Amino acid sequence: MKRENDRLVSTDDLRKLDMLQWVDLVSVQVLLQNCPVMTLLAGDTLLEAGTANRTMFMVFEGRFGVYLDSNCQECIAELSSGETIGEMSVIDDRPASATVKALEPGRVLAVDEDTFWLLVAASHAFSANLLVLLSSRMRETNRTISKNIRLRQRFEQEAKVDILTGLHNRRWFDESLPRMVGRHMRTNQPLSLLMIDVDEFKKYNDTHGHQAGDAALSKIGAVLGSRMRPTDLMARYGGEEFVVMLPLTDSAGAFLAAERIRNTVAAETATLPPEGEWLTVSVGIAQLTAGETSESFIARADGALYKAKAAGRNRSEMG
Repeated sequence: MKRENDRLVSTDDLRKLDMLQWVDLVSVQVLLQNCPVMTLLAGDTLLEAGTANRTMFMVFEGRFGVYLDSNCQECIAELSSGETIGEMSVIDDRPASATVKALEPGRVLAVDEDTFWLLVAASHAFSANLLVLLSSRMRETNRTISKNIRLRQRFEQEAKVDILTGLHNRRWFDESLPRMVGRHMRTNQPLSLLMIDVDEFKKYNDTHGHQAGDAALSKIGAVLGSRMRPTDLMARYGGEEFVVMLPLTDSAGAFLAAERIRNTVAAETATLPPEGEWLTVSVGIAQLTAGETSESFIARADGALYKAKAAGRNRSEMG
């Protein structure tokens, strides 16, 4: 529990405070003579988020943790000797925005609202220090916001990338295909789709192990990444299936792209162990037709893929 200390605040204590730099300490002592010095033990709560606060606390000694979460698990900042706590809620007359707890035993000077505004009116230096503090806090907040935005963007990016192959994943494809279909419908430009499936991959996986299977899928992902145009959009659709969107490409161009992929995969996977065995792929091809939905578009490409499988695998078929 925090306890009040009736001892008069000393000039030596006041010199520790950033807010009182270049302030006439003699005149300040008079204003602060009725402000209590409070002693806190480790774990004591100085401020609680969401509760009214009309006091600015000046830290003489100790370290204090700032928490935004209600259970105080993650400390987002630390405040220590010379710094102030709670000044924002005094200024804007709003509840405390964070919980502040003592991380170790400490001493603070509790400056009530009336005394706070008397200090602002009486001392230009105090007002200047307050502006510097608020500017610093605002800059720190902006840095935190920017960091959080970057983290969110990173998490969103990682959530749409397949870790094994480095290609986009099914979630990304499901979000992107309707946009691509809508764009090509509006511009009346061709759009083609390739559905690619590794032939007899389960047998390969069962024979050589999952590690070999992962290496093979990674290799095929690399083939797609290196053999397609910068404007082509690729994703791992699931398991051993891949999908490629080919903007501004008609069915004839899509067939050439499919054959290039099919031949390159056979050549590249021949370098994987065990020697003398390679993987092939079957490819289903569809070109977007007028008025077609994204669901119908992908269903036709998927149907063409099944046709290629039924016709003996290691081939490309039109849908």
